[in-house]
Amino acid sequence: MRQVDGQAMLEVEDGGRGLPSEALRQAGQPFFTTKPEGLGLGLSISGAIADQHGGELRLSNLATGGALAQLRLPLAAVTLTTSKQV
Repeated sequence: MRQVDGQAMLEVEDGGRGLPSEALRQAGQPFFTTKPEGLGLGLSISGAIADQHGGELRLSNLATGGALAQLRLPLAAVTLTTSKQV
């Protein structure tokens, strides 16, 4: 997690093929999924939660291949905690 323009940003990327343009355009819409057993609600719910906290969830493709998910939240809304289970 890092700070950007007064916001906390969490980025997650993968090294796969990225998302086809149609899937990238529809990702985050309720009930859209590319998984045979998926409900298509995960990104929609996550985006709504980010919005309710003054943040944003973005998806994009990396120029080098793979996908990138960015979650931005205002710093005032972020509390960092670390728990360690033994």
